[in-house]
Order: sequence, then C-alpha cells, then structure tokens
Amino acid sequence: MTSTRRNRLIVVSNRLPFALSHSPDGSPSVRPGSGGLVTALLPVLRNRGGTWLGWPGTSEEIPRLRTAVARASRDLGCTFVPITISRSEYEQYYLGYSNESIWPLFHDLPSQCRFDPPYWQAYGEVNRRFAEQTARIASPDDFIWVHDYQLMMVGAELRRLGRFQTLAFFLHIPFPAPDIFMKLPERLTLLRGLLEFDLLGFQTQRDRRNFIQCVRQLIRGTKVRAVGSLHRVWLDEREVHLGAFPISIDYAWFSRRASERDTRREAAKIRQNLAGRHIILGVDRLDTTKGIPHRLEAFHRFLIQHPEIHGKVNLIQVVVPSRTGIPTYDALKEEIERLVGRINGEFTRCGWVPVHYMFRGLPATDLLAYYRASHAALVTPLKDGMNLVAKEYCTCNEKARGVLILSQFAGVSAELGRQSLVVNPNDVQQTADAIWQAITMPEDERHERMRRMRRVIRTHDIFWWVDSFMRAAIDRQLHDFPVLDDYIPELEDTGNDAWGGISPDQFGPVPEMSER
Repeated sequence: MTSTRRNRLIVVSNRLPFALSHSPDGSPSVRPGSGGLVTALLPVLRNRGGTWLGWPGTSEEIPRLRTAVARASRDLGCTFVPITISRSEYEQYYLGYSNESIWPLFHDLPSQCRFDPPYWQAYGEVNRRFAEQTARIASPDDFIWVHDYQLMMVGAELRRLGRFQTLAFFLHIPFPAPDIFMKLPERLTLLRGLLEFDLLGFQTQRDRRNFIQCVRQLIRGTKVRAVGSLHRVWLDEREVHLGAFPISIDYAWFSRRASERDTRREAAKIRQNLAGRHIILGVDRLDTTKGIPHRLEAFHRFLIQHPEIHGKVNLIQVVVPSRTGIPTYDALKEEIERLVGRINGEFTRCGWVPVHYMFRGLPATDLLAYYRASHAALVTPLKDGMNLVAKEYCTCNEKARGVLILSQFAGVSAELGRQSLVVNPNDVQQTADAIWQAITMPEDERHERMRRMRRVIRTHDIFWWVDSFMRAAIDRQLHDFPVLDDYIPELEDTGNDAWGGISPDQFGPVPEMSER
C-alpha cells in the first residue's frame, strides 16, 4: 500500500529507536534504543507525522507485534515500520558484513576485518528488503533519508525499483582514506551504490575529502567541483551533492533534564559519596574503537606519577554492553576488566577504590547526574565519526566547571578541539598529563573553556543539523514539517500476516527513549 499522506519525513535505519522482546508473561516488551542515531533523530520526528523504518531488534516471532509497534508509535509521536531480519541474516548482514568488515575498516582497523563472501550476499539481500519496504510506503513528495553503514546499498536498490525522488544518505561513522578503503573487496560496487543517492552527508570535512579521493581513484569519468559549501560529483549524467554536516544533540532537552530536581539530587549524592575527590568520567559503548584500555593505561600511569593525588581522585568508567557474541568484543570486555582489577588491586586503600567500573546502561537521570557531577570527562576514542557523549557532557555542565579531555580522532574535535584538552589516545603519557592538567586547571580557565563549548553546541544543535542537511537535500527546513498537536500515528500496512488485530491499549507504556 502507498500512503496517501504527503511530505513526510521518512527515516530508514538499521534499528528502530526501541527493541522488542518477550516479557515473562509472553507478551511483547519494549526496551529503549541507544546510540547517537536515536539521540539525534527521535526529537526530529516526534509528532511531525514522520515514519521510521527499521529492524525491531529481534528475529523471534512475537505475538501481538502490531500492538507493541502501534503503542510505541502513539507514545513517541511517529509511525514505526518494522522490517524482519532472520537470525541467519542478522549473523551475516549485521554481525558479519556490517560489524566485521565495514565497521573496523572504516575505523582504520583493517587487521580486525573479516571479508567473507556470504556476508556481502546477506548485506545485499537485507538492503534490498529495506528498499522494497520503503518503496511500498513512500509517496513521491516524501523526503527519504537513509542512515549509516548498514544500509549503503538502499539507494541503488530504490533506483532499481524505479524510485527517482530525492534520496539522501548520512554516514554516522568515519569514511576511510583510499589506501584503507581499497582493502574492501566490494569497494567499487559499494562506492557506486552510494553515488545513487542525491545527497551524501558526512560528519567532517576529512570524511568527505576521503570519499572524494576514493571516487577519483576508483571511478573513471567522474568530475568533482566545490560549489559553495558543497561538493558536486558528476557521473553518468547524474549530479550528486556531498556535504559535511556534524551531527549534534537536542541541547534544550539535555540542559533542561540536567537542571531538574531529580538530576540535581542524584548529582549531589554522587558528589557527597565522593566528597573531596576529583571525579573523572568515561562513558562508552563496548567497542574496540573507543580506546578504553588505552584510557585505563593512562589513568594507571597518572596514578604512578602523582602519588600525592591518591585518595583524592576517582575514575568512573561506564561501559554500555554492545555486540555481544562477537569474539573481539568479548575479548575487549575481558581486557577492560583485567585492567580495572590491576589498577584497583595496586592502588586501593582503606576508604578509596580508584576506579569505579559499571558494565551496564544507565537510566537518563543517572547518566545526566554523572555528567553534572564530574570535574572532567575522558572522551578518547581511537576513531569516532562524531561522539555525542562529548556534547552531552558539556551541555549538562550547567555551572561550566568541567574539563573535556578529547581525542584528536573524534569527529567532534573539529568543533570543540580549541577549548578542550586534545590528546592522541595512543600516547598514554600525553593522556596522563592531560588528566593532571584537567584537575589542576584554574577555575576561571575551566569556566571560560566550558562556556565556549556549550555555546557552540547550543548554536549547532540537532535541529540546526537537520535544517542544514535538508536545505542541501531539498531546499527545505524542519519548520516545513511542523509539529502536529493533534497528530495520531497510523500503522502502515506492511503486508505482514503476523500483525494480528489487538488494541494498542492492551500494551504497557514505552520506556523513555533517551536512556542510553
């Protein structure tokens, strides 16, 4: 069925902003999604009549699936369309090609890549299914915006299906330099697939430059020219626009939540429990790109070199579980736990344990309280497309007294690098020195640095990001898709016989999507 509604925002991503699973009584349960994509896009789609297509996070048959999705649509103010992925497809398309081939390669870790032909076949099949479902529901005037490395072939599949409306794509992870990209067996097919979109968005100028260099080296007959803030590629009588659009967060939401009574109360408890100590915070997904072992080694060296600070500093390291079942990630978890045990075993004394380690996601109030309470944040990935934790931390630093220690390899360093303490995370000594500089920095310098970073984030928030992208794609802005006070999401007819026909009122409330 093709919807009769016009001018919708249609977001296509690997995951919906929530995951469905079985609750103990057999009914569907909903868990909030995590990661930068959810944080960035849910505020944009909410109550604007938008549609979000993605995998609901399970390969199992879930009774009353229609009920769960309808209730989530109603509570979150946009229509969700689930796309089925089987267990074997999940293992080959997601765990395989997406996360054992593309993810490490695009993060400059080719030694961790595995290139298996069945992975690529599954990747193509799943991208085709996403395109077919998108074509089924999209009207000619809808704005179709595809996201991230799991779906780079959706544009080519939509063209194959005869869809000639404007198609846009945004890559949330880095794009590698040519010498790295050349290692990908399917490099030419993937590159041509991306060029089927009308607008390609990247996080930084460096990522766009890498992409252009790959196009020039691999595809004959292309012409590239800078036109204003965009670059244009001409190929086979088609014109593709390329832009750098640094993603951001909902500054107003984070600022407001960080100032609420519950958050302030939790932050006060944290400071009271760690009274008289400098609180240093790390918040990361479990991933080899985040540089967590390097960070722990730096903290270990910092403690060795500054015995006078013992008992007066704590590192709080939160690691959010991710991609369990991939051997590399399981080994990383073991390494992190070994390093935490080593540091605590060597330096713990009565009344002081230097590293507080949590392997779990935190509710929004707790996370924001840690942001608010911490004197410094360690955001030191080996490579990152953007890293929204850095922006969240600064936004929640209401009194502007925190210090951001930031990797030069995080995309966000292009915006916040001048006012943060920038380090090479591979240089353990440099990071250890930055920790010392952060906790000894004069109050007025802390305040001025943080104030300037907060201003950048406030000015270039998530709505600015969407506006800049949409202006480049279709010469429209977010206000052209206004909030509808009386909007009631509709459930798309996807042709799935398993939907059933149960009232949405029978399903419980959806947890808060901002929990990470």
